[in-house]
Amino acid sequence: MPVVLSRLAAIFVAVGLLLASQTLVTPQRAAAADPGYLMWHFTADSANGQRLHLAHSTDGLHWNDLNGGGTVLRSTVGTKGVRDPALIRSPDGSKYWIVATDLCIRCGSTYTNGSPSLVVWESTDLVTWSQPRLINVAGAIPDGRNAWAPEAIWNPETKDYVLYWATNATLNGVLKYRIYYARTTDFRTITTPKVWIDPPGATPVVDTQMTEVPAGTGPYRYVRVSGDGQNSIEGSNSILGTWTNLGNLSSIGLTGNVVEGPVWTKFRDRNEWALYIDHNNANGVREYMPVLTTNPFSVSSYRIQEPGSYDMGGTAKRHGAIMTLTAAEESRVLARWPNTPVNRLQSYNVQDRYVRHTNGDVRIDAGVSPVDESQFRLRPGLAGSGTVSFESVDFPGYFLRHSNYDFRLAYNDGTTQFAADATFRKVAGLADASWSSFQSYNHPDRYIRHYAYQLRLDPITTALGRGDATFRVTN
Repeated sequence: MPVVLSRLAAIFVAVGLLLASQTLVTPQRAAAADPGYLMWHFTADSANGQRLHLAHSTDGLHWNDLNGGGTVLRSTVGTKGVRDPALIRSPDGSKYWIVATDLCIRCGSTYTNGSPSLVVWESTDLVTWSQPRLINVAGAIPDGRNAWAPEAIWNPETKDYVLYWATNATLNGVLKYRIYYARTTDFRTITTPKVWIDPPGATPVVDTQMTEVPAGTGPYRYVRVSGDGQNSIEGSNSILGTWTNLGNLSSIGLTGNVVEGPVWTKFRDRNEWALYIDHNNANGVREYMPVLTTNPFSVSSYRIQEPGSYDMGGTAKRHGAIMTLTAAEESRVLARWPNTPVNRLQSYNVQDRYVRHTNGDVRIDAGVSPVDESQFRLRPGLAGSGTVSFESVDFPGYFLRHSNYDFRLAYNDGTTQFAADATFRKVAGLADASWSSFQSYNHPDRYIRHYAYQLRLDPITTALGRGDATFRVTN
């Protein structure tokens, strides 16, 4: 009995130590598993740079590009360029909107002939987005010449969203940028725009961004920063009420046109905020850097981070939006935009030709220019496991889809019919097993093949057909 008791005691001690070790380790694991942060942004003043990109961070300071750094959304309306995206989540988390500047610098528009409209997308899951649409916000402003840098926030006092942006207009004989606002419930219709921020004299203001702070953080419920040449910080307890000037960031060198596009994010694991600022880095590249503070209402507490203390990832990240994710949101986003390689489909029997899209049509061509019209990401099949779907690199959200056995590059409308039409089984090449062929998911007796250089979905019964239906997946 003494031996048995001693062994039992040893077991209990071991179990106790194990439980104690788990007690110590579990919080660290939970913290490491907390959902991270999502950033929407554009990259540069170029046609391809003025599209929307995504990055993810686990700590809010070190960022990884999603989708291989490639485009996630592009505008097909207005100027066809898009910058300065704002991301809005409804209070119940059931809907999301992206609202962005309709501007394409160096590809059709300039800073003086901008659009009076903003570009809007909407989603119910943060990953499947509507086609873009325009909302004219500056047209009702006398002499309103453009609309820049939109933001929006839910206003609990009026139970709708305050949409605000910068417009260059003449008021009281002074032509300059001011911040205007309107109210909306759906980002389709708005109330009559009103002036919201108008510095004295000829001082312009652009790029205002505000955030709500947790109760008990300080004397105000909201804090905002504005690009007025010195990055003024203000506080208020009511979005459309009185705002109090708390100082500016000129004391840490954030003045003039050197910086723009401020965006706030609150770290989820500590009482600290990051104010991301679009600036010229040491290499002359314009991108974000974080400015940290433990008290957003105390201007003296703001401090610029040293370059080695953060990492913006592989692509330049300019004036965008940052969201703290829920676990469900993070799971959906990371599954939708993994860093899938970019590939081309080379024809087996006409080897100088590649599958490409042009004006929605799909064919095989030689010397494709621009080359991104022949680039695709082989995504997990939209309709079933073990299959693939071909998403365009140039037009993300658009997939190769058959209709009446012809092929088009079409926008994913989220229907089961679209998913089935855009899904294929990758099998050994019908003409050469070291290559590949693609069998239709919903017409398994048919394969992708080219005929007179056009892509079709056909039964394959001849040697010529087998050659037409064989492709090499290459980069």
